[in-house]
Amino acid sequence: MPEKLLKKSACTLSPLGDSAIVITFGNGMEYSVHKKIKLLKDLLEDEPFAGFIECVPAYTNLTVFYDPLVIYKDRNKSNGNETISPFEVVRSILEMKLQDLKEDKKLIHRTVTIPVCYGNEYGPDLEYVARYNDLTTDEVIHIHSTGEYLAYMIGFAPGFPFLGGLSENIATPRRSSPRMTIPAGAVGIAGMQTGVYPISTPGGWQLIGQTPTKLFLPNVNPPSLLQAGDIVKFHPITDQEYKEMILKEGVQ
Repeated sequence: MPEKLLKKSACTLSPLGDSAIVITFGNGMEYSVHKKIKLLKDLLEDEPFAGFIECVPAYTNLTVFYDPLVIYKDRNKSNGNETISPFEVVRSILEMKLQDLKEDKKLIHRTVTIPVCYGNEYGPDLEYVARYNDLTTDEVIHIHSTGEYLAYMIGFAPGFPFLGGLSENIATPRRSSPRMTIPAGAVGIAGMQTGVYPISTPGGWQLIGQTPTKLFLPNVNPPSLLQAGDIVKFHPITDQEYKEMILKEGVQ
C-alpha cells in the first residue's frame, strides 16, 4: 500500500500490519513534531471513531491501532456492499482528522517533579559524566536538576520516559559496555537525552542518580507515572531523604 502524503501537516500514513496505521510527522526530535503528534492523539481520544483501540506516540510518529472487523462491519452497514479495506477506511478518517488539527493551539503540559539522590552508589557514572564534560560533579548535578525536560515518548521498558531538553554541557555518550542489570529508579544520560529506569533491566545509559519514586505502577490505569507530553523536573535529595522516602513507600 503506497504512503499517502498530506501537504498541510507534512506527514505520511503507512500501514502497520492489518490493524494499525503509522502517521509520521518528521524525522527528528523536535517540539513542533511532538506538538502535532500530541494534538492528533488528543483529538482521536476525545473523538474516537468506531473500531478505534488506542494510539501510541513516539518521537516522530503516532501509531493508531484499530479493530478491522469493527471497521468492516461498520462500513458495510453504512455503504451496503461497497468494497473497501479497513485500512482505507481508517486512512480516510485520519486524513479528515489531520485537516481539522488546530496547529496554532497551545499545548498544556503537566509538570512532574522527581526527587533524585545523585552520585555515590546511586549514580556510579556521575564522576565519568563530569570528567567527560570537564565539569565538577556538583556542576553536573546543578545543570541536570535545574533543567526542564519534555517526555517525548514512553518506551522501551514499561514507564520508561525518553526525555528531551538535556543541556549539551552534560551530554554524554552511552557506555561502551551496557550493564546487565540496572536498578529500578536509576536516572541516566545517553547522548542528549536523560531518563529514568522504571524497572530493573539491562541498559547502557550513564547512571548519575536514583529516585525513590515509582514510575511503573502496574495496578494503576494508566500504569505509567509519566505520559508523553509531560514536563519533568528533577529535585536533588540527600541519602537520608532517599532512605526515608523508600521506607515511606514500604520498600525494604
